[in-house]
Amino acid sequence: MDDKTRINYLVDTLNRYNYEYYILDNPTVDDFEYDRLMQELITLEKKYPDLKRKDSPTERVGSTVISEFVKVVHKIPMLSLGNVFNEDEIVKFDEKIKKEGFNPTYVVELKIDGLAISLTYEKGVLVRGVTRGDGTTGEDITHNVKTINDIPLKLNKDTDIEVRGEIYIKKSELERVNNERKKEGLSLFQNCRNLASGSVRQLDSSVAKKRKLNNFIYHLPNPKDYGIYRHQDALEFMDSLGFKVNKERKICKNVNEVISFINEISKKRSSLSYDIDGMVIKVDNILMQEALGYTAKSPKWATAYKFPPEEVVTKLKDIKFTVGRTGKITPNAILEPVRVAGSTISRATLNNEDFIKDKDIRVGDYVILRKAGDVIPEVVGVKLDKRNENLEKFAMIKNCPICGGPIVRKENESHYFCLNEDCNARNIEKIIHFSSRKAMNIDGLGERIIEDFYNFGYIKNITDIYLLKDRSEELMELEGFGEKSVSNLLEAIEKSKENSLERLLFGLGIRYLGEKSAKIIAKIYPDIELLKKASFDELVNISDIGNVMAKSIVDYFKNDENIETIEKLESFGVNMKYLGKQISKKDAFADKKFVITGTLSFISRDNLKEKITTYGGKTIDSVSKKTDVVIVGDNPGSKYEKAKTLNLEIWNEEKLKEKLIESGEKYE
Repeated sequence: MDDKTRINYLVDTLNRYNYEYYILDNPTVDDFEYDRLMQELITLEKKYPDLKRKDSPTERVGSTVISEFVKVVHKIPMLSLGNVFNEDEIVKFDEKIKKEGFNPTYVVELKIDGLAISLTYEKGVLVRGVTRGDGTTGEDITHNVKTINDIPLKLNKDTDIEVRGEIYIKKSELERVNNERKKEGLSLFQNCRNLASGSVRQLDSSVAKKRKLNNFIYHLPNPKDYGIYRHQDALEFMDSLGFKVNKERKICKNVNEVISFINEISKKRSSLSYDIDGMVIKVDNILMQEALGYTAKSPKWATAYKFPPEEVVTKLKDIKFTVGRTGKITPNAILEPVRVAGSTISRATLNNEDFIKDKDIRVGDYVILRKAGDVIPEVVGVKLDKRNENLEKFAMIKNCPICGGPIVRKENESHYFCLNEDCNARNIEKIIHFSSRKAMNIDGLGERIIEDFYNFGYIKNITDIYLLKDRSEELMELEGFGEKSVSNLLEAIEKSKENSLERLLFGLGIRYLGEKSAKIIAKIYPDIELLKKASFDELVNISDIGNVMAKSIVDYFKNDENIETIEKLESFGVNMKYLGKQISKKDAFADKKFVITGTLSFISRDNLKEKITTYGGKTIDSVSKKTDVVIVGDNPGSKYEKAKTLNLEIWNEEKLKEKLIESGEKYE
């Protein structure tokens, strides 16, 4: 056997042993024999480096060091899931799907508490591992992914494929790592998720290798490309390729079976070797998934059930107040540090004055604390049996805790607001929001850095961000900043100028205007100059834009300071136009009113309403002479008959699909 043949034999044999050990949990060779073959392969690869294969198990050694993480755009966005928190909400999720005319079978899986990952293979060989990031753009962590033994470097079939899953760390590994760090006097990791996340984001892959990361694969983004039309079949297909797929799942024919399985898993949650923070409920039928569609953030055909939060008791030491970007004053509990749901908590929101008074929370009380959805710490009540009767009742502050100016509680509001537009806290929060991932996405300009820059006088408002390039030498003199980090920051700032209009609108912090609404507005008013002139009546006529939001938008553009801010941003080269598909007056949906009746087979009613809005139309409930088009599915009601009587334009499913395709949608 020549050396090339021997190298190929060793690679294939060792990869098979890895698969048997890490995926099948059924090793067929002892450690001594495995180590002997691995050492032989290492020796041969050093002697003949040109013969080393990309899927060689020696790639898992963990010796690669990178200078920075490269950004990668996901071909198919990695959306997050919506949440439900109790049985009633699970039932409502099921009812919502049934209202669309479907009777689904569900696949229920464990929700692993780790870090989402996308893996891409070409001809069966791993070429890229990318984090979720903001769902659209993630970071390339391939060098660390290769160190994870249960992620195959080569599949059982030479296929091109992208799969998604969760990188996690076992509870025993968290304990081992923390014991080592304790001996070295280092800070401890709070939970398995933090350790997994911190490990995969190491520039040096040898660190990730030492942490013994694990992986489960749970999603195939494009199953129909492989002739697969059920999620369960997709899981089995990925399993057959050599991926580690969690066996703790169940096909449920109805919502009662879903709830029963969730209760079954919750009883043995603590005995699992890894952390889970809930269960994932998915519609099994892929065509049904497509018909149900998506919101801006998550699929409508899946949801995550979050386990009831763990509750603990701790002492309320003080109540401190913070000021948000809109001037909103929020009371916060300062607590005796306590462990809850895997984290040490010392602060929690107290929401507002009414919340505190309704629960009669007093400084010095022992309070009940939990993490909502295992994420956000919240105070849920007081242990009155432990109260010292001398404790003073809560009284709301009268002045802003930052600038000392007056605060007011507006009519029909539960919060107080600082009236001072120049309040430092408000300005800092505005800048943080503007730079955030979902707004202008300025990488490297996080909360701590913004606070420092504000205090140093480098940034006093959002427009100052684009003047930082004039202070590059000063920035390099700051602690923690070198030439490379300053260069990266300035590059990110320049790149933000190219963002589409919806990001800018969201970043400007117009009250009540959220991420989804900003995108709807930007499509209809693709240039900010058009939006400046928009009237209340025009805005309120847009689906999903109510009276309050419409008034807020109009008021924002009436303010001279806001206009000055926009003009400054434009002068710095910040894009003011929508870069996606714009709505033309010639489009089939633009400026038309639609009524939908009957059941549609290829798209859900909610999804269709969203598409109509996206392309400039409006959906209404009743048929009249003012109706432009009536869309008719199976079993239409009296609306169809009325449409014929009024001689209105009627679209059947075939014509609807044709119009959607003309507008840019893709349907088979």
